[in-house]
Amino acid sequence: MVNDPIRMTALAAAAVWMLQLPAEAGPAAVCYKGVNLSGAEYGVDTDNVYGTNYIYPSERTVKYFAETGMNIVRLPFRWERLQPVFGRPLEAMELKRLKEAVELLRAYDMTVVLNPHNFGYYDGKRMMTPDLPAQVFADFWIRLALEFAGDADIVFGLMNEPYDIPAEDWLSAVNQAITGIRAVGADNLVLVPGTNWSGATSWLSDRPGGNNSRVMSGVVDPAGNFAYEVHQYMDEDYSGTHETCPKAAGALEGLERFTGWLAEQGAKGFLGEFGGSKDPACLAGLTDMVRFMDANPDRWVGWTYWAAGEWWPQTEGNNIQPVDGKDRAQLTELMPNLQTIGDQACETIN
Repeated sequence: MVNDPIRMTALAAAAVWMLQLPAEAGPAAVCYKGVNLSGAEYGVDTDNVYGTNYIYPSERTVKYFAETGMNIVRLPFRWERLQPVFGRPLEAMELKRLKEAVELLRAYDMTVVLNPHNFGYYDGKRMMTPDLPAQVFADFWIRLALEFAGDADIVFGLMNEPYDIPAEDWLSAVNQAITGIRAVGADNLVLVPGTNWSGATSWLSDRPGGNNSRVMSGVVDPAGNFAYEVHQYMDEDYSGTHETCPKAAGALEGLERFTGWLAEQGAKGFLGEFGGSKDPACLAGLTDMVRFMDANPDRWVGWTYWAAGEWWPQTEGNNIQPVDGKDRAQLTELMPNLQTIGDQACETIN
């Protein structure tokens, strides 16, 4: 080795400079990535036999999706079953079933989104009418929030895809529910959908009943811990009911526009439903959407794919429940994205 004092001094200085450089940042990513485990929302109002008309996820299914790297489950259920008479206490046995499902998911380190899958209705009655005023919705959420208040791994998804409700009326229901949730000391993350099925592509549009982007900016949360929930499919009418994805580019553009709106509001979003079949355009669209959200973790909390569950027909296009232990093509497409999950704490986002 050459004894060169000048060279040694330069190397030492370079080493000090390298130590002072910030560590190389890892890839950006949202912190919640998961799936809807469907089944507890099945059946009509009068068919309430557990195991016959509806079911909660099995441990086999929970374990399967946890082992993929997913860390959140959106858990749909029926409001009518959990509260058979609105304004009255929650039904004890159904609450027990719900809590058992939650504990099973927790055992696999899954965060749970509690999701009354009712589309803004209860027993055929539309919310924000004399038969079903906002106070009834707030009462339900107060009672449910008391059961899970302060649990960081429990997220309150206020309602699945409300529709037929004027945006101003829906905002009133949302704000009353959030006020009630916070009044009982529950600081959990709340997911707030818009009306008109809460589609990302339609969020900024004038629709019958109002414009979500103008009205829903009026959400008031004393805890400042909420995100806007949207859904987005890629088929011909963005409904998720067809097995081709001619609107994949439009779906991505919808997420981009919605993200711009979130930035204007200083808010965050959650993609509660999206999905597609094994059609190549659908698979490519899934990757485009999850990559886009990962590139914008300052605006996106995460996502849950629609859907899986033991009772989904094997032939249903969006289904990612495994068949004979084999992964579906959609899950295979999403797997690389599941390897990177943001490490920021997302139970409090604002």
